[in-house]
Amino acid sequence: MSRFAALLFDFDGVLIESEYSGNRHIAEYLTAIGHPTTADQSMANFMGLAGLDFLGAVERWIGRPLPDDFHAARQVENERCLVEGIAEVAGAVAFVRALPRDLPRAIVSSSRVRWIRTHLTHLGIADAFEPHLYSGSEHVTRGKPAPDLYLHAAARLGVAIEQCAIIEDSPVGATGAVASGAYVIGLVAGSHCAPDHADRLRAIGVDAIARDFAEVAALL
Repeated sequence: MSRFAALLFDFDGVLIESEYSGNRHIAEYLTAIGHPTTADQSMANFMGLAGLDFLGAVERWIGRPLPDDFHAARQVENERCLVEGIAEVAGAVAFVRALPRDLPRAIVSSSRVRWIRTHLTHLGIADAFEPHLYSGSEHVTRGKPAPDLYLHAAARLGVAIEQCAIIEDSPVGATGAVASGAYVIGLVAGSHCAPDHADRLRAIGVDAIARDFAEVAALL
């Protein structure tokens, strides 16, 4: 039994190991066009952002507009990942499958619904969340770090946000999650999480840190 009425899951970096691979690709692209960038720097500056917020952050980092071929390069990489799939964050699938069937839950991600649904299908857990897949790029005007996406998902589930627990991994996501008024678990189980990642999330104000899904289960 959960002490919460609903669970809201971020997606990239919480359920799938996409944060490191995606930011590595961004870093490689920026380095190739003359702006040396490491995957760690990409994650520190861009992780959790989407749409114009993401593009603005990248352009501030390089100090100029992105080349026209950036979007095409990202699309090619995204399509490759959609076809090949991305590994789960350790323990994520087993955790989701062990949840009580009647416990409301939703995905709250900066990624688009096609990305979310395709990767949930690869993992075999799409039925655990459908139809509650919510995208900061598609369902709200203000994406993360605004709290709007979490409030939208809670409303669609019919649960007060104060009765929800949110599982987030990125500082951007944690900022919005804390602002929503929910109980926020900062998950640092993904391969993208540096040794100081938990400290960064604590500084934002998450309610608890979990280093793996066993610790998430204990918190719930």
